Amino acid sequence: MSEKVFFRTRLYFTGFATLAIAALLTWNYFNGGVPSHHVLADESLPLISNWWGALLIPSLTWFLTYRIQKRVYHKRNHEPSKQLNQAWFGFVAALIFGSLLAAFFTFGFSDLPGYMLLGLLLAALFLPIYRAECLLGFVFGMTYTFGAVLPTLVGCILALIGAAIYLLIRRGIIFLSSKLVPSFSADKK
Repeated sequence: MSEKVFFRTRLYFTGFATLAIAALLTWNYFNGGVPSHHVLADESLPLISNWWGALLIPSLTWFLTYRIQKRVYHKRNHEPSKQLNQAWFGFVAALIFGSLLAAFFTFGFSDLPGYMLLGLLLAALFLPIYRAECLLGFVFGMTYTFGAVLPTLVGCILALIGAAIYLLIRRGIIFLSSKLVPSFSADKK
């Protein structure tokens, strides 16, 4: 896929996301009202209305697909199709993860979301969960249940922690293990 085709795909994807959030908010409005959620499910913290999703979802989709486009079609990247496949996989995996997290929370399995988040932090040692496609999939997966604002905030925090784990801690572990494990390529005397 060329960069020009990807740009057109970004337009369609952002349009689809805009229509989807508009349909969800319209359905909510005519079926009991648009819900609001307390930050961190703590009633002492302020309510955030799902109406903010009408602004946030299209903006977030446009910005994050722009970041994906810049990474995939960077001049130093010689395999954009491979990068696109990885981005697609990251988006779908994060979409499933966010949907499962929201479903477990909704159905009262209060322990499973915590275990899932711990597993996600462990996965951050091996996978770049901080990338734009992962954040976008995570937010899309949780938007129906929690609106757009709270998943975006939680997703940004998880992306920052994931970046620290993948880019700093993982590299430190690799560096230390390369120094501690004797080199087998050295001449044996």
